Amino acid sequence: MKFNERFAVHPADFQSYDTEMIREEFLVEEIFLKDEISLTYSLYDRYIVGGAFPVDKELSLESFESLKADDFLARREMGIINVGGKGVVKTADGNYEMNYKEALYLGKETTAVIFASADKSSPAKFYINSAPAHKKFPNKLVTLEDAEVVEMGSLESSNARTINKMLVNSIVETCQLQMGMTELKPGSVWNTMPVHTHNRRMEAYFYFEVPEDQAVCHFMGETDETRHIWMHNEQAVLSPSWSIHSAAGTSNYI
Repeated sequence: MKFNERFAVHPADFQSYDTEMIREEFLVEEIFLKDEISLTYSLYDRYIVGGAFPVDKELSLESFESLKADDFLARREMGIINVGGKGVVKTADGNYEMNYKEALYLGKETTAVIFASADKSSPAKFYINSAPAHKKFPNKLVTLEDAEVVEMGSLESSNARTINKMLVNSIVETCQLQMGMTELKPGSVWNTMPVHTHNRRMEAYFYFEVPEDQAVCHFMGETDETRHIWMHNEQAVLSPSWSIHSAAGTSNYI
């Protein structure tokens, strides 16, 4: 397992960061590494962002020193969205087959977690988020048919989009983890607008289905001190509680 840790940043210090430092501290460039679980542990809310990419072998989820626990989910919960081919997440409580754009919630104390692909020629790509948990809730698979769907924006303002709320309280019980998927319609390039902040929690944004020759410009920072990060397909960015979060692409994306 590949693991790295990111410290929290004060907004006043952030103002002095150059482009390279901003990318170093907030961009997660390598989500999917062949036959690896790659995780970034942020000290914002002790949130974990990463991915599992099983191709030639199954991948077992193991704990690491910073968690101070024998099992990864001993005091945590996890959300997973499959953005690749068909796969399966195996646990001591049962196995969960996951198709493209399906989500899975794993509750506190879930053990023996293994990621596998159904077909190595079209491997699964499991995008992972994890947060601390104080209570155990049941594991649950959530399909797009199960999601709470909201249509927002318009083609005239270049932000017509479908918001699929998947791992939210109206769909599945969680402690604090929430995950969803915003799909921009052809001809639309903006996601969240107007920009805003969430003082009580951080967020992470993962961009996929970005064409190879296209890019997404993610905006962040305080409302009067904004910065940007250029991103490509299957990359993520950490968004502190004090930061705005919005993005525009050179093409539509998810």
